[in-house]
Amino acid sequence: MKSVRVKAPGSARKPASRLKGNNMLSKDPVQVYCRLRPMQHPTDVPCMKVISDTTVVITPPESAINFRNSSQKEIQTIFSHVFRPDATQKEIFNVVALPLVENVIHGKNSLLFTYGVTGSGKTYTMTGEPQNAGIMPRCLDVIFSSIANYQTKKFIFKPDKLNGFDIQGEADAMLDRQNELHAGLMMQRGGKSGKLRKPESDGDSNPMIIHDIDKSQTVQIDQDNVYAVFVTYVEIYNNSVYDLLEDEDIKSRTLQSKIVREDGNKNMYVHAVTEIEVKSSEEAFEVFQRGQRKRRVAHTALNAESSRSHSAFTIRLVQAPLDCEGEQVIQDKRVVCITQLSLVDLAGSERTNRTKNTGQRLREAGNINNSLMTLRSCLEILRENQLQGTNKMVPYRDSKLTHLFKNYFDGEGQVRMIVCVNPRTDDYDETIQVMKFAEMTQEVQVARPTITKIDLGFTPGRRQANKLFKEARSKLERGGRPEAADLEVDIGLVYSLGGPFPELEVNSARNDQIISSLMHFLEQRINKRNLLRADLQQKQNDLRKMLMTVEQEHMNLKVENASLKAANSQQKKKVSALEGHLCKTEEQIDNLLRKLNHANDTIRSLQQELKDRDMALNQRLIDKQRVKQKYNTKIQAETDKMNRELEIKLRQQREHLQNQMKEKDDKLRLVKQILVDDNGINSASNVHKDDVTATPSCAEATTKASDCRSRRDKALVANQRYRRSQSADRWIDHRPGALVPVGTVLQPLMRRRRSVTRLTDPKEITDGASRYCLVAQEHDTDGELETKLFKGDIIPTSGGGAQVVFNDMECLKQLSPKARKRSGPPDAENINEVGIINHSPTLTEIHSKRPRVTNLQR
Repeated sequence: MKSVRVKAPGSARKPASRLKGNNMLSKDPVQVYCRLRPMQHPTDVPCMKVISDTTVVITPPESAINFRNSSQKEIQTIFSHVFRPDATQKEIFNVVALPLVENVIHGKNSLLFTYGVTGSGKTYTMTGEPQNAGIMPRCLDVIFSSIANYQTKKFIFKPDKLNGFDIQGEADAMLDRQNELHAGLMMQRGGKSGKLRKPESDGDSNPMIIHDIDKSQTVQIDQDNVYAVFVTYVEIYNNSVYDLLEDEDIKSRTLQSKIVREDGNKNMYVHAVTEIEVKSSEEAFEVFQRGQRKRRVAHTALNAESSRSHSAFTIRLVQAPLDCEGEQVIQDKRVVCITQLSLVDLAGSERTNRTKNTGQRLREAGNINNSLMTLRSCLEILRENQLQGTNKMVPYRDSKLTHLFKNYFDGEGQVRMIVCVNPRTDDYDETIQVMKFAEMTQEVQVARPTITKIDLGFTPGRRQANKLFKEARSKLERGGRPEAADLEVDIGLVYSLGGPFPELEVNSARNDQIISSLMHFLEQRINKRNLLRADLQQKQNDLRKMLMTVEQEHMNLKVENASLKAANSQQKKKVSALEGHLCKTEEQIDNLLRKLNHANDTIRSLQQELKDRDMALNQRLIDKQRVKQKYNTKIQAETDKMNRELEIKLRQQREHLQNQMKEKDDKLRLVKQILVDDNGINSASNVHKDDVTATPSCAEATTKASDCRSRRDKALVANQRYRRSQSADRWIDHRPGALVPVGTVLQPLMRRRRSVTRLTDPKEITDGASRYCLVAQEHDTDGELETKLFKGDIIPTSGGGAQVVFNDMECLKQLSPKARKRSGPPDAENINEVGIINHSPTLTEIHSKRPRVTNLQR
């Protein structure tokens, strides 16, 4: 922590808290605030009551340890402010933390503690939740909102590893930015990870994003300065300091403890701590989240995620003035002002008999309580030294917590504390100790820090003035004034010898310090006077030269003015002639405008007429569609009616066809019986009803054959040794004339045939033919057309005649894919609108059977 007071060369400086006497009036007490946590369960009984904005009344319960020995029934504790359980995070920030942020921006250090027992809401108050941000995110947002337009580029300010900062030029800063970008690319490609690598997530890859922040809240700043923000995050665990932003050791995978040292200005800092420059509140909070993952937390009987260490998140604001022209940072380390805001989340004080800790947790609880006890002892000794005038040594070094923040209590910044309490009766014994510590802390006086900056004598507002001058010069250049590029702005110095004289009264042993400070003040005053004299002399010389130049320009302008007057008279004549021409042109324009308006009116009327016709046409189309829909409905009703009537007719026709088929079957059985009687031997004619279907053509052939046999006294015997040539087959294709053409692809294969329609002479069979085919057609039981081919061999008989032996039968049947079932009515889908059944020859079935032999003799 570097002092906000700039150390001038050769000056001796001591902490303000070591001054005695009148300086006691320049001290302020430590401000302590109290926040009550809401009751977690409806059955919990409170032991606290808020009676005003500053007072809390505590009622000891009967279960308290010292209840019987206590003479007081109620205990009142007064704070700077008491926040009720329903207080919002924004309200707490505005009352407690916003003044600390203003101090940091205006050059003063600040320290804020959250103190309380385990589970009282310290971490929630400091950090908050995504929808309810705490103090730390709101502090970051106010700082960055205030310095948004006045931040330097990255690496202009660079930590010097000794709690200070160096100022780099633009070239060195750009080189560092390139190295950082290269390291980031190497990290993405799997190379060496640099300091700014993205840490591995521990189960939560997305950092918490804060939403509940007022972006418009800002603090007034010095516009002639440039700013940069650096953050550090450390924890004090088991009385050792660890850097939570440091990269873990690859071998040990653990953080290394750090040393607390004192810099050249007697300020305490963590040696070799990681300081990261951030440019936005989101980036800063992401860095905080990275360190938060490494913080040590554990489960206890009182808190599921109890902090096992003290954590300190420090925001360091570095600011430096611009040069006299308001453009570049002054390259002088002495003019850099460094302020910091330390936000400390103390671990909760706890009692072993309640937390049930053992082993490592018990050791952690002991170290936490020891560090808190050391903090309490230091504050008690400070209060005793201030009240009684003693000079006891404050034991800051007994704990790393007090050692790190000792400068704040010595007058290097303002200190505030938030005491978080749980008003439950079960926590009374721990809460009463916290209240006593808070009451004692408010009695400690901390010296007000003073701000001593080196006055360089520059004009305030030079940045804005330089910006306006450049804008005006660029406008002149764009307006055709190239000589504006040579203009230079002279912001100059402020003619003031400084502030009032320091204290001159000598009334104590501090005479040497007063004299030395007076000498330093007079030296600065003399140097400032010499600087102003030289500047005044230079300005006087510049003014003389400027006056001579202006006088010469004035003479030139007089000559130029005379010539311009003569030219002006000629221009007036031309202007008068142009005005007459302009009047005529305006009249023509008015006539054209009237014609244009008339044409526009005509166009609008035609467009309206076209729109009306379109609407009428659309209405006609709608009416036509309605009529069409109406007629379609009527046609559909008539179609359904015709389908039903056609279905009835088809059912009647089917019954009629079935009766005809039954009569034909009776006639076939009669023909079969006649054939059997004529032959005398039932075995000679083994024709089954299923193999040969008698048709009128088949019956005619059978009758003719029977007549031939009746004319002979005895049956003719076939020649059993007759062998016909397969290559010399000739067919008799017997097709009666009443056949319906089949028209299918499947036809019987007969290479050499002779077609006949009627057998009138037996020689038509025996004349050079060896095969016989009889074609017959009939309707099956389903009303479908069925074609049968009876095939046989023509064998010569011993009497010189021939006989036909039927040995094959083929059945061709054409079926529709949508044909109705055998027992059901005809399918309505196969009936068209005029009532005709569609027999589509899409499927042809061929049945081939081997019937028994039938002898037909001449």
